[in-house]
Amino acid sequence: MDWMSFEIADNEAWRWLAALGVAVGTVVLVRALLAVVRNRLAKVAEHTETRADDVAIEILESTRWFFYVGLGVFLGSRLLKLEESVRDVILLVETMVLLLQVGVWGTRAIRATVEAWQSRHGPDGAHGRSTMAAGIAFVGQLVLWTVVLLMALSNLGVEITTLIAGLGMGGIAAALAVQNILGDLFASLSIYFDRPFDLGDFIIVGDEMGTVDKIGLRSTRVRALGGEQLIFANKDLIESRIRNYKRMRERRVVVEIGVQYDTAADTLEQAPRLMREAVESAENARFDRAHFKGFGDSALMLELVYWVLGPDYDTYMDVQQTISFGLLRRFEDAGLRFAFPTRTIHLEPKDAAVSARAKPGDNGAAARSSRGEASSPQLQ
Repeated sequence: MDWMSFEIADNEAWRWLAALGVAVGTVVLVRALLAVVRNRLAKVAEHTETRADDVAIEILESTRWFFYVGLGVFLGSRLLKLEESVRDVILLVETMVLLLQVGVWGTRAIRATVEAWQSRHGPDGAHGRSTMAAGIAFVGQLVLWTVVLLMALSNLGVEITTLIAGLGMGGIAAALAVQNILGDLFASLSIYFDRPFDLGDFIIVGDEMGTVDKIGLRSTRVRALGGEQLIFANKDLIESRIRNYKRMRERRVVVEIGVQYDTAADTLEQAPRLMREAVESAENARFDRAHFKGFGDSALMLELVYWVLGPDYDTYMDVQQTISFGLLRRFEDAGLRFAFPTRTIHLEPKDAAVSARAKPGDNGAAARSSRGEASSPQLQ
């Protein structure tokens, strides 16, 4: 066995074989151990309602190959005669690998926890929870990887305190240069957590309207009724007045009706009852009130208020159509005639108009009248 004493890089062959065995054994053993733990947790998860064991299983499944290899190489290197500088390099690499794996574990833990929270609340309000979950996951991962990066830099010998101070000063200058982008970024966080609207909501912003397709870091995409995509800057959205129709539970409808002025009072008194009957005979509608509102310019004004029991626009139009047909039939049977804008013009005879303007002793006006030079009939 003289070859076992053969030296390679100041280490006998048997040491290299032992190091290799430890490295391979570590990889196999750790993988097997994690598999056993995962299977045990899976059996426990089948008989429990808590999501903690499911989250733990997903974390174990996110273990990457470089973690096993790095751990095996680190433990195997303990059997070799190495210079202190080489051992420091191996330790540094293993630390970087461990930090990277911690970041992967943390990312999967955040996502799994957020998904568990979503599923625990059932299907109702899924769009709203998706929006908030995306915000929570984004902030959580941002904090996690920031900490991992700072720890990695610290292990590399970078002075973190000085770096943070320098980043603070540079960050102020950078923030001034990209303040619009940062404004949109923080606005997206505000949308995520304040939730003025969610994915799938139908909103109106100014003169534009549509369904929310995507909420990004800088902009929000809305699918308009015409099919085109509208893109709003997040900062502009949170500074605007947004009408969210998806969160409407019921729709209040106000209808003004004018009837002709020559309608008899007894006939007009039937109008509130007829309007109530028209609403109560329609499905998905709730009567609120009906009144003779007052005297308009060219009509006696009636006002009807009712509620559509649902936010859907098609339902609203169906109910409105049913009530409108009902009003037409009932008013027609009762002799109530709808008014339209009218104006009455009174015409005075030519001679009467001249006489009304002429004064005693105004011979010129009388002379003009006798010659037929009077003005045209007056319109009042």
